[in-house]
Amino acid sequence: MRRPTLLAATVIAAALGATAGVALSQDKTMSFFVTSVGSGKGADLGGLKGADAHCASLAEAAGVTGKTWHAYLSSSTEDARDRIGKGPWFNAKGEKIADDIASLHSDANSITKQTALTEKGEVINGRGDTPNRHDMLTGSKPDGTRIADQTCGDWTMSGAEGAAMMGHHDRTGLDDSAAAKSWNSSHASRGGCSQEALKGTGGDGLFYCFAAE
Repeated sequence: MRRPTLLAATVIAAALGATAGVALSQDKTMSFFVTSVGSGKGADLGGLKGADAHCASLAEAAGVTGKTWHAYLSSSTEDARDRIGKGPWFNAKGEKIADDIASLHSDANSITKQTALTEKGEVINGRGDTPNRHDMLTGSKPDGTRIADQTCGDWTMSGAEGAAMMGHHDRTGLDDSAAAKSWNSSHASRGGCSQEALKGTGGDGLFYCFAAE
């Protein structure tokens, strides 16, 4: 009787080990990316709902399904930090971006030009590249809370009016200031919320997407 019991225990242990390995692999599937393209209408993303849908569409096209995607964007009533789940988050290559909300909004995060990849696993042009596309729409302060007057009308404006706070995905700017190196709160757009205005400061209407679930 003892031998079958030991055999059964061995089989169960092996099965559990395999299951744990699969779970670990699934946990490292992409849960963070920079949009490879924007809406094409500047900061008019169709509001937060439209931005979330854009994240989901790009992720699904890249083969990542079964996740709830939210754009890292603040609005007049919501803070970006409260929209993106608890973490941890991994890029398209399985590299960890941050463990949790606290580390994401600290110097402990791993967001750089080389890790802030698109849903396709591609590097986005940064400062020094042509064209520069390092400005990411966020509407947020460094701690991830909202700046109500810098969200381009809660992401519905695409003209010469309004402004959007943006961060640098490559952590590089005109100087060595904290703002220039900030991934989520570097400077506001100039000249409005249009595609042309965003391109004028080194952007392309791109933004960050996180798997909230």
